[in-house]
Amino acid sequence: MYEVEIKVRADHEAVRERLAELDADRQERVRQVDTYFDAPHREFAETDEALRVRRVRAPDDGAGEEDARITYKGPLLDAESKSREEFETGVDEGATATEIFERLGFEAAATVEKDRERYELAGYDVTLDAVDGLGEFVEVETERETDDIAEARDGARDLLGDLGLDADEQIRTSYLGLLLAEKDV
Repeated sequence: MYEVEIKVRADHEAVRERLAELDADRQERVRQVDTYFDAPHREFAETDEALRVRRVRAPDDGAGEEDARITYKGPLLDAESKSREEFETGVDEGATATEIFERLGFEAAATVEKDRERYELAGYDVTLDAVDGLGEFVEVETERETDDIAEARDGARDLLGDLGLDADEQIRTSYLGLLLAEKDV
């Protein structure tokens, strides 16, 4: 599966108003905690890959039920979006998955925490992310089964325009990369 994504910084309130005008379908609001790993056999920062355990729960659910997933993301495929090959699967317990990776020699590199509000519009997921330590972002994304991503990328750019956002201001760096860059400053 290929993920086609464009991400920009944006004021969420203005985007929510525009989503309402466009009759977008609000899906969910969740708190995500992503633990990213470095591999013992290669440098993911150099190969532009990512391996993470994502733990998700409703933001007001405290110690409630948690959904957990393992995700591998391959290198970026083009210079015009954040499109990349992606594999993801569910796991019963995020903490156990993290422990397994660490016992195999993978090291937790960083944790990214965010509140995510997700909408569906015109065949795309529109997410409003409030990332701890970074601020507010909007992502427009979809998935394709082939690496023919140009049409999906152009549609994402058009949808950003419909939301009053400029796709030319996209950020191709991951939240992990942005947080690590903040630490180096």
